[in-house]
Amino acid sequence: MKSIGMIAVLVSSVFLLAGNATAQERANDEPRVSPNAEVSQTIGTTEVYVTYGRPSVNEREIFGGLEPFDVVWRTGANEATTISFSDDVVIEGETLEEGIYGLFTIPGEDGQWTIIFNNVSEQWGAFNYEDSEDVLRVEVNAEDSHFLEQMMIYFEDVTESSANLVIHWDETKVPVQIETN
Repeated sequence: MKSIGMIAVLVSSVFLLAGNATAQERANDEPRVSPNAEVSQTIGTTEVYVTYGRPSVNEREIFGGLEPFDVVWRTGANEATTISFSDDVVIEGETLEEGIYGLFTIPGEDGQWTIIFNNVSEQWGAFNYEDSEDVLRVEVNAEDSHFLEQMMIYFEDVTESSANLVIHWDETKVPVQIETN
């Protein structure tokens, strides 16, 4: 029985290390004003990993100010946000193949946001963003929410086959539905 337990621990460790290898390498040589963060969630048997920088409001107007409406945003700070899926998924009803993507957004003044999954996952900000590299774009509605000083990405409403990825900053919350087989 001990050998089965050891094998399970070894296999779990290999998967954990492999999962972390899918995350974008983000520099941590110096402290950052917008610190690095990562979050992961298993949905069914699919592993979803997100790496991003966490900017603060700092008494600024965020959407429509610091982050203009109708302009591509890196969805965080510093390096572009990345998201990886260990299996194919369905995002807001649209199929997306397993892989690692740059996660960009376009905040809309009317509350409708465009969520973008781009083939170029490793880049600084959105300065070299090319829409020709987009793999999938979906439209979602932002929601008013409680104030959050530092941007956070998290998962909620997790079931055996779905979850909402949530982008939350200032008084805006943007849920994106992810489904698995």
